[in-house]
Parts: sequence; structure tokens; C-alpha cells
Amino acid sequence: MPRRGPGVRISIAPPVPVAPHRIEGGRVNPEYAAYAAAHPLFYDAPHHARTVLPALGDAGDYADALGTVPPGWEEARRGDWRSLAPAGAHIPPQGWKIHVSASLEAAPRLLATTARLCFDRRVPFKFVPTPTLLLLRNGKYADRAGSGKFLTLYPPRPADFEPLCRDLAAALDGEPGPYILSDLRLGAGPVHVRYGAFAPRFCPGPGGVPVPAVADPAGTLVPDPRGPVFAVPDWVTPPPFLAPHLAARAAAGADGIPYAIEGALHFSNGGGVYRAKDPRTGRRLVLKEARPHAGLAADGADAVARLAREADVLRRLAGLDCVPAVHEDLTGGEHRFLVMDFVPGTTLNTLFARRFPLSRSAPGEAELAEHAAWAERTHRLVADAVAAVHARGVVMGDLHMSNVMVSEDGQRVVLLDFEAASALSEARRPSVANPAFAAPGDRVGQAVDTYALACLRLALYLPLTTLLGLDRGYAARLADAIAETFPVPRASLDAAVREITGPQAPPAARAEPPPPPRPPSRLRAPSRPRRRPSPP
Repeated sequence: MPRRGPGVRISIAPPVPVAPHRIEGGRVNPEYAAYAAAHPLFYDAPHHARTVLPALGDAGDYADALGTVPPGWEEARRGDWRSLAPAGAHIPPQGWKIHVSASLEAAPRLLATTARLCFDRRVPFKFVPTPTLLLLRNGKYADRAGSGKFLTLYPPRPADFEPLCRDLAAALDGEPGPYILSDLRLGAGPVHVRYGAFAPRFCPGPGGVPVPAVADPAGTLVPDPRGPVFAVPDWVTPPPFLAPHLAARAAAGADGIPYAIEGALHFSNGGGVYRAKDPRTGRRLVLKEARPHAGLAADGADAVARLAREADVLRRLAGLDCVPAVHEDLTGGEHRFLVMDFVPGTTLNTLFARRFPLSRSAPGEAELAEHAAWAERTHRLVADAVAAVHARGVVMGDLHMSNVMVSEDGQRVVLLDFEAASALSEARRPSVANPAFAAPGDRVGQAVDTYALACLRLALYLPLTTLLGLDRGYAARLADAIAETFPVPRASLDAAVREITGPQAPPAARAEPPPPPRPPSRLRAPSRPRRRPSPP
């Protein structure tokens, strides 16, 4: 714990209400990911996280790096943040604030340097108190609008802003940290600035949902823009000393990228995936981007490290028609890019959602039979593709429906996203995984893919395999429901059930007493009698 001088007061303040961040592109609120990661079973606030992440080891509380807290300072803990301020300090409701980003390794060092400066100048500040929280806030699917922020400084007066920026940027020059997308970066270091709210104030946002607010010149509360791009309210003029940094931001781009970007296919906190074309040949391509120090996985690897791993793996798999062909990997600005062939088709996840018969009321016999034939054929194609990858000595590591592209004629699949891949000989666990296909902790190496294939075997009929993380024995119930609903022999699902439940809990777990009668559900086509499994 930090050493505190006489008169230091500690208070545990009630959590400040946090309004949901904006929903990007109509997708699920990105804040939800951190709440889902806080506990393996429960949805909880990130600061209650109990998850032990491999990257952190025995890392302790960052407050240990504070040193001696001067007398007369007050400390408060609010959610993900620990705040310190001189007693009675006046903090304006809004203005230019300073953010410092940090890598996991550099965080204690940056906190110590920044805290000394703040203590000397009596500048209120707050910081993310634990490595677990910092990793979650900078994870691959963390909210891009808030990711990367490790420290926040609140200049008490407008006149304090420029000298504080200048001296802090000099003190932290060369230190590693991710680019904070919502901010303006000062130079090439971890110091960023943004105009916004200091005090927690809210106003109605889209749909009437409360959002963080600032006051306009008339005193009316309006939304405080917090998106993944730097923006300043119309009535605010940036101080002149920021001009060179604004110019550098405007001039920044993907220098050295000889491809025409046509649109974005996907964004994560680690970078984007873009549809592109080679103007020299007209060839359609995909560019996968990696931001340094951002998009951290559970092992602490950033997006750049994972992209380098993916490039190496795809070159090892060159020549297979079930993986994308790699053209090159290169640097544009500070970001890394992997250039691959564009793979036409539809992801298995999207294709499944379009055709799943149980999403409609009372599907007919023919529709159920047609889906079963499609599911069997598709699973064989995916299993063959995974076997081809294994034959080259590679474990995919993150097999799930969104990482499989299906051709328009349904006769070919291509496996996508090898960030979590590894050599068979490494016998390691992946650092990222989809919860509906994630193998339990006793599976490593090839067994991780084998488990995911077993989950896919069931999920192509009933997309409920996320439940297996709570109880793997539930696989037998899923198999029973599949055989009752689709023209699929129950015995044909036994291998998948055995793989999921493990040798200690074979599919004979079905010998439990039968459950009490239930009303018809959409798992069974309500208009049909119970189907007796046909012989294999």
C-alpha cells in the first residue's frame, strides 16, 4: 500500500453513476465485455474482477508505486478508479484534461513519475488501481472510446494546463503506451489531452438514455462526445500550443501502404479489418491492422504480437485452400498490417442465423431435414479443414462460427483469424477464445480444436453451447433435444458429447432420472410428434 503522510484522509466514495457509452454501428454496448469478464459465472462491475490472468502473475496493486502521499491529500475509490486530490481542492466541472496511457510493464513507473509531479503542483488525479483492470480496459474488445486511459489529471486552472502538458510529456517521453483514440496525443509518447467533463454530470442522449454531459456557453447540459475519434465542442478553441499536435494528427496516415482502402469489415480495440484493392493489379484484398500496446489478450500479448504470430502461422499453412493466402505484412504509420487475399462468401455464423429453422414457428419436416443435411455437410467441411491445419503442425486455437467463411455454393470453407494459433508441439492454451467453443482448462494443443469441433457439432443444430461453460454435462441434454427435433440419430452425436464431457463423464450421463414432463418448446417442432431416432 502507498505510504501516507499525516493528515491523509481515505474515503470509499459511492460509485458514480456511469451511463452506457454510445452503441457503435448498432452493435452491443462495448462496455458489457468488461462486466462479463469480471467473473467466470456472474455479470459484475470490473473492479470486482476475480479473474487471474496469465499476463499478470503476482502483480499487485499499482498504488504501491505512489510513494508517500503528502499530508492533506484525500483519497477516494470509485469503481475502476482511485482518485487523489488536495483537501478542499477546487476542481472545475469541465475543461481540458490530461490522460496518460501505459503498457502493463511500464504502468508502475509512469504512475510514480506522474504522481510526483501532481503532488508537487497540487493537481488532482486518478488512476486505474490494478493490473487486472488495466488489462480489461485495454483488451481486444474493450470499449474503443475509453480504452488506454491509465491516469487522468485535472488541471485546477486553465493556466495550469499548458505547463503541465509540457512538463509531463517531457518526463514521460519515450515511455510505452497505447494511442488513446478519443484524445489528441502530444508527440509520440503516452500523454494525451481532451476537452470534456471533470464532474459527473448527465443529460439525455439518444433514446433518452443518460450520457455524460458538459455545459455549453448558455449553461445547457449537452452530451460530452466520447467516441473513438478526437472531437472538441463547437464553442471550444484549442490552446495555441496544441496546434503542432493537431497538425501532426491531421497529417498522420497509413504511410507506406500501397493499397486502396475501400471500407471497414470489423473494428476491435486492437485495430481494424479493411476491405482493399491493389491498384497495380486490381486484386481484392483484406488488410488486418494491429495497434501497438492495444488489444491485449489474457497473456498480455498486444495486437502487434498476435498479428506477427498469425502471419507466421499462415505462411506455414501456405498452399492450403482452407486458409487465406498471405501477400505481405508491413508497417503503416505506427501500425502493423497483414495483407491477405479477400475470401468471398458468408461467415458460418451469419449463414446459420439466416437459415436456422427453429427461429421460425413450427418448421416442417422437409425444412428440418434440409437443415440437418446442411449441418452434417458443413461440419465435415470444417473438420476436414481443421485436420489439414493439424497436418501442418498447427493448432487454430480459436475455432468458432464467426471464424469460418463458407463459399456461396456451400462446398468450401476457409478458416479465418489465426491470432490464437500455435504449434502442435507447444501444447499451449489460446489467449483468446469464444465462450461457446472455449475448451476447459484441462485441454491444450490439438485438444482445444477437437473440443471446439465437438461444440460446433451441436451448435449447428442448437446454438446453446455457451451453457457448457457452466455444466459440460449439459451436452447430453443438448444432444437429446437435437435428436428429438431433427432427423439425426442420437448415437451420431455421442462422440461430440464424450469429447465435451470428458472421459470421467461419458454420454451415459443420460441415465439420470428423466426430467418431469415439460410443455412443448421451440426446440421440438410443436406440430410434430416426438421423433424416434432412425438407425444409423
